[in-house]
Amino acid sequence: MTSHPSARPGPPRQVRIAGCLVALQGALALVFAGALVVRSGSTRVRAVDVLGEAGFFLVVGAALAFVGFGLVTGRRWARTPAIVTQLLLLPVVYSLLGPSRQLALGIAAGAVVFAAFMLLISEPARRWWTGLDEPAEHRE
Repeated sequence: MTSHPSARPGPPRQVRIAGCLVALQGALALVFAGALVVRSGSTRVRAVDVLGEAGFFLVVGAALAFVGFGLVTGRRWARTPAIVTQLLLLPVVYSLLGPSRQLALGIAAGAVVFAAFMLLISEPARRWWTGLDEPAEHRE
């Protein structure tokens, strides 16, 4: 009788939830890019400048959506860019809370960033990323 090796375990729940939060961040960046394109004709700023900013948010949003999808589907490479992104978003949260005085938006953004970061550095996420949660026959 031939024994079939068990399938690789998927990512833990913490990683999947973090992936959803990162994908949400990407979706929001894409929506913001669309809003900038719509606004480009009705502002005093040159349209080319606004469209350039929209292009930046389009690239960032697509990248974050891709990383979020990677986490949800169990791609280990996606954890590091997701963690770095959360760290890079901390000054945005600070800016919303402090200089911009947009307390509600700052608290909401801070909660999402903090939750995603904590989920990504949790013990189950670390064990998954390092492969310590796999059966011995699947470890490289």
